Amino acid sequence: MCTDGSTPFTTPAAAAPPRRASAPGVFVLGLVGPAGAGKSTVARALAADGARVLDGDRLGHELADRDPGVRAALVAEYGPHVYRADGMLDRKLVAASVFSDPAALARLNQLMHPRILARLRDGIAQAVHEHFEGVLVIDAALLLDWSFERECDAVLAVLAPPEQQIARLVATRGWTAEEVRQRLANARSHESFAALADEVVINDGAEADAILQARTAVARLRARRGASS
Repeated sequence: MCTDGSTPFTTPAAAAPPRRASAPGVFVLGLVGPAGAGKSTVARALAADGARVLDGDRLGHELADRDPGVRAALVAEYGPHVYRADGMLDRKLVAASVFSDPAALARLNQLMHPRILARLRDGIAQAVHEHFEGVLVIDAALLLDWSFERECDAVLAVLAPPEQQIARLVATRGWTAEEVRQRLANARSHESFAALADEVVINDGAEADAILQARTAVARLRARRGASS
């Protein structure tokens, strides 16, 4: 485990990648990392410290379940059975449909991603309007794929050894170890996450250790922003 930003996988970029024009007030923190690394654990800890969290997955779920335009598009794509009797999207059905069909996945992404990005930007704008001066966490699995790091003050990556990722995902998602390996094989590499991050947390031990690393990293990032403003 490392608390100085270094990692057994790689090290953060020597020069910080482009970020949004910094200004007093809200500190926008992009939180990234592969599945099973513990990103959600860190987000919850930062929320307990007073941070606001914009969860990309949750926003996507809200859009799929409640937005009339999204619902109509999903019914047109998959049929009315894509929504369960309780009115909620059958996400397992959708995942199974797009897992081996790149064209279907591309259509789903074209439908959802612009809307999720709009919600994230609305959340940042609202925090600025309310003169919120704390940490606003953008917890989005595809943040780097969207180049949304350029709209953050800093990026924190949470990484973990692959064997621990597999164990956590088997325990929490109900996937087999082989299913997890297949998904991780198609995911962004640890090196890529670290190269685009300003700080890295290695979640390879006790949860409390990862949380301490994250809190220390955020304090360091905010101090760095203050020193440069």
